[in-house]
Amino acid sequence: MNNTLEEYKKAIKIKYEIEKEGEYFDFLHHPSRGKLRDLCWLIFEDNPTQDDLKVFRNLLCVDFDYTQKNKFKNQKDKFRPIETFFKGETDPSNIDAINLAAVIVDFQPRPFKKFNEKCRIEEAKQIKNVVENVTAEIDGSGIEKTVLLKNENEESKEVPKKRNLMLNLKDLFSIKVAQKIYPRKIITIAVGAVALVSSACLYFVQKKN
Repeated sequence: MNNTLEEYKKAIKIKYEIEKEGEYFDFLHHPSRGKLRDLCWLIFEDNPTQDDLKVFRNLLCVDFDYTQKNKFKNQKDKFRPIETFFKGETDPSNIDAINLAAVIVDFQPRPFKKFNEKCRIEEAKQIKNVVENVTAEIDGSGIEKTVLLKNENEESKEVPKKRNLMLNLKDLFSIKVAQKIYPRKIITIAVGAVALVSSACLYFVQKKN
């Protein structure tokens, strides 16, 4: 919860940086306790929600009452934690002051309880998505990879067999061809050599005569 509260405060500060340049510039650009008190009253005059009224009551210890504006002016010191929070001087731990700061800059979702609930829902959705993605990968690509690996192993076993068969056929063919061709060549060469020797002998005999 502490982490979520820190995120809540950071989000409110970001919203403050936006709002201080907007409609309520005069109240928020250089915030003071008096300015924040007056802005708070202005905001609560405009149909506040039940959640916001509860935040008002929790921090200021009085119910919001249109007819009690003069008494409300005495509540200036209650806005000090919000002033120093917006200025970045302090890190408030009072959840009621933080919630009223959220009201002043109109940050949603508020109060912190709703922000926390939304964070838990988003977190649960993210976890669910991760689980679904992992499950899909295991059920889908995991099986697919197993099948591919099995096929690759089978193919790798078949390829050497096919290659060995081709080599064996080639060698066998070469031996048979050699057996057919070499004897013929040997006979031809021998016959040629005999003819050549005979011709040479005949030439020398005729030359002597």
